[in-house]
Amino acid sequence: MDIEMRGGSKRGFVTRYRNAALLGTAIVAFTPTCLLAQQAGNSGSVTVLDEITVEGESGDDDAKSIVATRTTSGSRMPTDIMDTPSSVSVITAREIQERGARDVEQVLQYTAGVTTDFYGSDDRFDYFKIRGFDALMYRDGLTLGRPFGGVREEVFAYERVEVLKGGNSTIFGVSDPGGAVNFVTKRPRSERFGEAYVTGGSFRTKEVGIDFGDNITSDDTLSYRLTGKLRDADDEYDFSRDDEQFLMGGLTWRPSDATSLTVVYDYLNRDGVPGSGGHPVGSDFDRSRFFGEPDFNYRGTNRNTVSAMFDHDFGSGLSFSSNARYSDTNTDFGYAYIAGTPTDGSTIAKRDFFANDYANENFIVDARLQYDANFENVDSRTLVGVEYNDLSSSTDTYWGPAPSIDWMNPVFTGAPGSLPLITSTRTDQKTRAVYLQQELTFAEKLIATVGLRNDWLDTRQTNELMGKAAKGDDSEFTSRVGLTYRLTDEFATYASYAQSVAPPTVGLEPERGEQYEIGIKYSPADFPALFSAAVYDLTKKNVTVNVLDPFPRQVAIGEVRVRGLDIEAKAELTNNFNLIAAYSYLDAEIVEDGTTGNEGNRPAMVPEHMASLWVNYELEGDGRRGDMTFGLGGRYMGSYYFTDANMVSAGSSVVFDAALSYEVVENTTLEVNATNIFDTKYVANGGFGADFYNPGRAIYATLRRTW
Repeated sequence: MDIEMRGGSKRGFVTRYRNAALLGTAIVAFTPTCLLAQQAGNSGSVTVLDEITVEGESGDDDAKSIVATRTTSGSRMPTDIMDTPSSVSVITAREIQERGARDVEQVLQYTAGVTTDFYGSDDRFDYFKIRGFDALMYRDGLTLGRPFGGVREEVFAYERVEVLKGGNSTIFGVSDPGGAVNFVTKRPRSERFGEAYVTGGSFRTKEVGIDFGDNITSDDTLSYRLTGKLRDADDEYDFSRDDEQFLMGGLTWRPSDATSLTVVYDYLNRDGVPGSGGHPVGSDFDRSRFFGEPDFNYRGTNRNTVSAMFDHDFGSGLSFSSNARYSDTNTDFGYAYIAGTPTDGSTIAKRDFFANDYANENFIVDARLQYDANFENVDSRTLVGVEYNDLSSSTDTYWGPAPSIDWMNPVFTGAPGSLPLITSTRTDQKTRAVYLQQELTFAEKLIATVGLRNDWLDTRQTNELMGKAAKGDDSEFTSRVGLTYRLTDEFATYASYAQSVAPPTVGLEPERGEQYEIGIKYSPADFPALFSAAVYDLTKKNVTVNVLDPFPRQVAIGEVRVRGLDIEAKAELTNNFNLIAAYSYLDAEIVEDGTTGNEGNRPAMVPEHMASLWVNYELEGDGRRGDMTFGLGGRYMGSYYFTDANMVSAGSSVVFDAALSYEVVENTTLEVNATNIFDTKYVANGGFGADFYNPGRAIYATLRRTW
C-alpha cells in the first residue's frame, strides 16, 4: 500500500452515468402486464374501492409533529401504526430538529430497544443495535446495508426515520434479525417552502444549510426541491477534522392526479478521521488527547446517488408503485491505534496501523402492485412485488505494526511508507425476489396480516490475494403472520411471528432469526400521542463472527437468544408540552457457541436495561418577546460487556441533553442544543488493549429562517 494523503476519499471517484439510465428503463420494465383484480361482475358480493393511499406519502406532517400515525415499514403498504402487528417507532423531522440530532446515532438514541454509542470515539461508522442484534439500513425501502462498514448517513436528507423492530425479511428481504432502520428521502412538495440556517459551536464547527422548493408550473404539475449543507469542523480530539459537503436536488412530475414520478440526485462527500485511536487502559486522559499519528489519520466518503420513485393509481382499488436507486460509493480510512497497554508499570503503549479502501456500485429496483377491495364486512389489501439488486464491491484491508508511543511524553513518527495488504476481496452479488403481503380486516376490528417472500442470491466472492473464487447460490424463503385486534378506536393489541435471514457468507449457512411478539398500543383521540408496549422472544441461529487465527475469516459459532420488553411513548400532551419516553429490558444469552465456549454468557454490547426521557415545553410569546421552547432529556444505559467472554464491562451511565430555542422575529429562531451537558465520562468500549470514551459535551447554536 503506497500512502498518499489528500482530502476526501483516497480512491479516485469515477461517475458511471450509464447505470443511472437504467432507472427509467427498470420502471417501465416492471409496469404490470395484467390486473390481479377480479371484475366486480357479481355486484352483490364485491364492492371495489375507488380510492387508495399512494405509498411514500405517510399522511403525517413530519415537519410539525413528533407523533407519526402511519408508516410503510410494517408491510410496504401505507398503514396506520395502530393496525401494524409489530413494534414501529418513527422519528420525524420535527423531533430531529427539536432534539438537535446531528447524526444517525443521535437520531436513534431516544428509541426503545435501540442501543447506540457503544463504540465510543470510534467514528468510522454509525453504530447501533436493535433488540440486541445488528440491524440493516434502508432508504425508501431499498437496502443500504449494514451500518458497520457502511456510509454514515446524512440525516438532513431525510423527512423521517422509521425503526421496525425485530426480524422481518418478508418486508425488505435478507436482513439481520434485530430490525430495520428505513430513511425516507425528502421529496418536492406542491407548495412553496424553505429554510436556511447557520450553525456554530463546539470543535470549531461552522455549518450552513438550505432546504427549499416550489412549483415550477402554476398547475402543480412540476415541482422541485433543493437541499444542501456545508460543514467545516474538527472533532473532540486533537488532529481531527469533520468536514462535509452534501447536495441533493429533486424533481416531481404529476401529469395527472393519479400519476407521479420523482427523481432525486444527491452527492455526499466527507473528509474526516476514523477516531481517537483509543487511550491507555485504566488511564483518565482528557478526550482531546491523541495517541495516533497525525500524518496517517483519514476517513473519506464520496457517494453519488440517483433515486426514482413512481406511483400510478389505475382506479377501482388498483395501484402500481416502483422505487429504483443507483449509487456509486468510495470510502477509505487509515489510522494508528493503541493495540496494547503494558501492565509492568511502563508507559510505552504498543500501536498498530490499520487501513481500508472500499468501493461499491449498486443498482436496485423494487416494483409492486397493490389491490384494495371490500367483500361485505371484510376489507382486503393485497400487495405483490418483485425486487432486483445488483451489487459489486471491492475491499482492501491493510495492517501492520506501528512504532510504540510513550503516553506520558508522546512523540509522533509519521505515516508509514507502505503497509502490508492482508485481505483483498471482490464480491459480485445479484439478488432476485418475489413477495406477497396480504391484509384482511374483519368488521373493522380484527386484522390478519400474512407476508411471504423468497430471495434468490447469486454470489461470487474472489480472494484477490490467492486468486481463488467461491460461488454461492442460495434460495431463502421467509414468512410472517400477525393478528391485530382493535379493542376500541384508541386501543389495539396484536400478536405476530416473523422470520429473518441475513445475507449469507459464501460457504456458510445464512444467519436465520425467528421472533414471537405480543403487544398493545394506545392512541388517544383527544391529543396526538402513541403509547406502546411489547414483549418478544427473538432467536438468531448460525451466528457468524470474524476470527483472525490462523487467517482472517468468518465462522458460524452458534445461537443467541434475547427475550425482552419495550415500552415507548410519544405525546403532545398540550399545545405547549411534548414528551418522548422509552424503556427496554433485554434478557440476552449465548445459547450455543461451538468455538470459544461462551455458552450462558451475555452477548457483547447488549445492556440489560435502557431508559430515556425527553420533555419539551413551549412558552408562548408575549408582546415583543417571541416564543421560547425548553427541552431536557436523559438517557440511561445499563452495564454491558465488551466481548462475549464477559471479562470486561462498561458501568451503567446516565447522560443528559438539553435544547433551547427563541423566536427572534417571525419565522426566525435562535436554537441552542447541547449533548452530554454535564460532560459525563465513561469507557464505552475496550477489551482490545485500549479504552474508548463516550462522546463528551458538545454545544451548538443555530440561527434558522423558514418560509
